[in-house]
Amino acid sequence: MSAPALPVISQASTEAVDPRDRIDYWEEYNRKALVGLSCTSYSERGLLARETNFQLDDVRLADISGNAHAIERSPKVARSAPKDSVFATLLLKGDAVFLHEHGCLAATAGDLVLYETRLPYLFGFSSSMRQFLVDIPRDLFVRECVTGGVPAPMLFGRATAHEGELVGALRSLLTGGNGTGRDVLDVLGLLAAERSGGRPAPPAYQTQLIIATDHIERHLHDPNLTVGQVAGVMSVSVRHLGRIFESSGTTPSKHILERRLQRAYDDLTAPAATGTTIADIAYRWGFSSQAHFARLFRARFGHTPTEARDRTDQA
Repeated sequence: MSAPALPVISQASTEAVDPRDRIDYWEEYNRKALVGLSCTSYSERGLLARETNFQLDDVRLADISGNAHAIERSPKVARSAPKDSVFATLLLKGDAVFLHEHGCLAATAGDLVLYETRLPYLFGFSSSMRQFLVDIPRDLFVRECVTGGVPAPMLFGRATAHEGELVGALRSLLTGGNGTGRDVLDVLGLLAAERSGGRPAPPAYQTQLIIATDHIERHLHDPNLTVGQVAGVMSVSVRHLGRIFESSGTTPSKHILERRLQRAYDDLTAPAATGTTIADIAYRWGFSSQAHFARLFRARFGHTPTEARDRTDQA
């Protein structure tokens, strides 16, 4: 999984630093680049960590990886190094615990933790980890996402299908580099508002399109994927979903069919897939009938699945 192709603000690694100096180096770098914190390593090799900071419109991203360690923003550190931001941390690898004044959150890969930097916290990682962190000025979050900010740290994973789709869309935005800062804020606003009972800013159709297409891409193999099912997980009507897709010049049903046919074409023409039958590929991408698949394939590409495979074999 590659980092997004965005302007790099700064980057650092402890690997070339003397193990005895790594903690001090890491704390000083983060104090300047991200947030004031104290760090503890639990590895005999010392702290092995990397961080790259990017600019995405009005927000910043940090791609952070490392071995087992803990970072803490204690009351003393929060007072001596003030920062008024909302952090959204998407855990891509590993397990973590997030301790705060009122409790403890347990996160695993794929989960998102939303919290404010003006309040003390401890983030502990029990093994090798990687995360994407979104740094949003609190006044921007309050203005563009949810009035009142984040009253208490929140953990988002897959409590509901809709929540899972929103977190999945955020992951695509952050790791794929295919969204704007506005898109990221829209998704975070939807998540936080649903949990806190606040009112989010109305999401743009572009953000909803990202969420819908991300869900479709991850469920193309499911023969039960329908326009109604996509609308359901997004908590919108089928008619509204159609309006969302108008901006891309297509309809939800046409988009699903086009992506299934394209993925089937890619499989049919891949050299490594010569041993897979056409029927298997058709079923893999949600087509219940090989004959129906063949008709749609020919209408789209101008030749049959067999001809497409034969052309690849002769190349």
